[in-house]
Amino acid sequence: MANGNGTRTTPVWYRLAQPNDHLRALWGRGVDRTRWVAFGRAWDAVAISPMALGLQALVAMRVGPRRGYPVLADHLRDQLYVLVPPGTGSAAAGLPGVRVLGAGFQLLMPTTEHGTLVAHWVSPPSSASSPLVRPDRLAHHLRALTAAAGREAAAS
Repeated sequence: MANGNGTRTTPVWYRLAQPNDHLRALWGRGVDRTRWVAFGRAWDAVAISPMALGLQALVAMRVGPRRGYPVLADHLRDQLYVLVPPGTGSAAAGLPGVRVLGAGFQLLMPTTEHGTLVAHWVSPPSSASSPLVRPDRLAHHLRALTAAAGREAAAS
């Protein structure tokens, strides 16, 4: 993406999702913890693989991490977990690279700010009432991105 000076900048979501040396050192020491959290009550999750596809969708949606949209990364599996209101994740079901985690599913979540390699807060919830991504908008942008990738692949 170009900024006002014409130089390329990395979107914020990508910078937040990229582990840095400090995070790797914390993960290596094993000081941060995770816990299993059940879905279906406070939120559902849309699991997107590869992670870059989910990050592209968040950038395209123009939702900013500063508002506290809860988004998790599993760097080992290259998956992004976007938390959505409970019972609404099915709006993204059936899309390539997407799984919906609702009632009956659990996911490892960080108990600290940084988490671990498999449960890293890209954007932690800012409060108990943090906004959740609208799954219909997320699905719309994921569809558009996968369609564009399909057109590019067919053209090459």
